Amino acid sequence: MFLAEVLGSVVSTKKDPALKGKTLLVLRPQLVDESNPAKFRNGTNTVIAIDNVGAGEGELVMFCQGSSARQAEGLRPVPVDAAVVAIIDSVDVLGSKIYKSS
Repeated sequence: MFLAEVLGSVVSTKKDPALKGKTLLVLRPQLVDESNPAKFRNGTNTVIAIDNVGAGEGELVMFCQGSSARQAEGLRPVPVDAAVVAIIDSVDVLGSKIYKSS
């Protein structure tokens, strides 16, 4: 599982029928900064993921990829490689809180 910030959403009118009614989000993975573990740094890629929890732009979320994404509730028959499975409330690293939702 990975952490990411929700940057926005993707709208697609023509898609696999199993994706109908599913929200697609644009995610920017967040990594603990090796030089300063008290903060995050942006990952270099973006990920499109199915939103399974009602996340919104600017929120920090947890997502999974690969076959694990299809283990999320209701996604077994869906052609998905990434799924948002949690909205993060806080993150503690090495005894320091580096994120707290507002």
